[in-house]
Formats: sequence, C-alpha cells, structure tokens
Amino acid sequence: MNQKFVKTIIYSLIALIVLLLISLLGISVGAENIPLSTVIKTLFNIENSQLYEDIIINLRLPRVILGFAVGGALSISGLLLQGIFRNPLVEPFTIGISGGASVGISLLTLLNLENIIGFLSLPVSGFLGAILIILLVYKLGIKNNTFRITNILLIGVMISFISSSLVMFIMAISKSKDINTILFWLMGSLEESNLKLILITLFISIFGLIIAFVLSRKLNLFSLGEEEAKSLGLNVERIKRLVYLTASVLTGFCVAVSGVISFVGLIIPHFMRILLGKDNRLLVITSYLIGGAFLILSDTLARTVIAPLQLPVGVITGLIGGISFIYLLNRKNVNIFG
Repeated sequence: MNQKFVKTIIYSLIALIVLLLISLLGISVGAENIPLSTVIKTLFNIENSQLYEDIIINLRLPRVILGFAVGGALSISGLLLQGIFRNPLVEPFTIGISGGASVGISLLTLLNLENIIGFLSLPVSGFLGAILIILLVYKLGIKNNTFRITNILLIGVMISFISSSLVMFIMAISKSKDINTILFWLMGSLEESNLKLILITLFISIFGLIIAFVLSRKLNLFSLGEEEAKSLGLNVERIKRLVYLTASVLTGFCVAVSGVISFVGLIIPHFMRILLGKDNRLLVITSYLIGGAFLILSDTLARTVIAPLQLPVGVITGLIGGISFIYLLNRKNVNIFG
C-alpha cells in the first residue's frame, strides 16, 4: 500500500479523534456543566434526560456542528489561498471578502430591512456583499486574460480598507441599537438558531472539502513555481481561478452565517504544515478537521470564560491565533515561510 496514503489515513484518524473529543467537551461544558456520560447517552438516544436533553440537542449540538463546518471551511480556504499566493500571511479575509459581507450586513441593519426579508436576512445580505467583492476582485485581477496573483492580493487589501471605512460611516449614522447589532456580528458568533441554515452550511463546507482535496495534487505542482508547473502539464491559469473562487465562496458563506472569525484560516494551515510537511493532500483533510476542532474549542471558551455572559468567538480566535502566530515566528528551527 502507498506509504503516503497510509500516512494520510493515520493522521486523518488522529485529527478526527481530536475533533470528536473536543466536540464532546464543547457539548458537556458551559454555564451548566453536563456529565460526559449523560452527553453520550443522550446523543445516542440510550437514555433521555429531560433536564439536559434540550440543552444538548437544541443549544449546544447545533453550535458544535456550525463550529465544525465554519472552522473547517475557513481552514481549507486559508490553505488554498496560501497555496496559490505562495504567501504564508494570506488568509481568507486578506482579499476583502469579510469587508464585502460587513458592508452588506451594515446596510441591511441601517435600512432596517430584517423584517421585510425575514430570518435569512443577515446571511443573505452578508453573502451577497461577499459575492460582489469576490466578483469585483476577480474582474480587476485579470489582465490580458492572465489571473495576476499580486494584483488580486493588493486589490483585496485595498478593498478591505475601503469596506472598513464604509462600515464605520454606516455605524456613525446608525442608531445605538443598530450599532450593537453590527459590532456583535463583526466579532463573530456561532449563535445561530436556524437548524436548516446550519445544515446547509455543513453541506457547503463538506462539498468545499471535496473540491479542495481534488485540487490538492495540483496545488503540490503549483508550489514548484508557475513555470515548472506549466512544464509538467498543469493549466496554471485555470487552477488559480478555481482555487480563488472555491476559497472565496466558502469564506463568503461562512462569514455570512457566523460573522467575521479571524485567524482560523491563517494559523491552522501553518500549524499543520509544521507538523506534517507540505503535501496538500494530507494538509487539506487534517486542516479541515483540526480547524473545526479549533473553532469548537474557541466557542467553548467564549461561552465559559466569563459565564453566564458570552464572549464573541472572534475575540477568542483572535487572541489564541495572534499569540500562537507570534510564538511560531519566534521558535528556533521553525520556518513558517518555507
């Protein structure tokens, strides 16, 4: 049996076990701690506890599923973008996607359109804003039928600044209630009550994982350099566009559902690359699973650090991610740029 295949299976199983353990922890721990045995029995319908069933099934399990879906999608989006940009500091939000979603959400809140559009108003407006930015950056980044990576990055960064200014302008002319809504969304949250939306997010996230895995071998070739990849028969322009659109749409949907959750798509691919090497076929699967576990753990901390009050999960991911990244930069014999 192929040695790399065996390695992929082993590390993927380890990542899956980590994910399952952290998921059980996320369901068990909170303002009301629930015994782990009760959680397992309730999930497998072995024993129903009326006292805990509502908390487990209706409150915490949906958050864990959403955390898994969003964390996994953001992680592989970061991995894909770092692969085509060949830049370790690129993450899904670097190219302006979160800015577009933020403007969409802010405009919806300012114009008070939630009651007109309905319960899907926030994710729909956020996704439309993200899609507009994705298409704009894509269009501006193409010159002479060539997808210029450097242009995409610079344009994305500039659009992020423009979007931030627009959001601040909207907040400056908004009511206090609307400002709180916008701010809370900008800091990220897994507090989504609509099960259908959570399941749609999970489906899109897993579909994105499949596409990313299909692209992973081509990313390995792309990492050799565009000229080298072309000489090996890779359609470089097509791969750049596919990777950009896949990562962008995944990120846009995640941001639309859960708000801006930073650092997941930056730190998780780095961490897995240091542990496992540079083979994207292995990194896609493990980054997806560990990214989901990281976001579930961050949400658990956000719910418990100052319980019964809850912090936005973006605060926790920002703190952990920022500290971890600085630590990695200063470790001896670890070159995250290599």
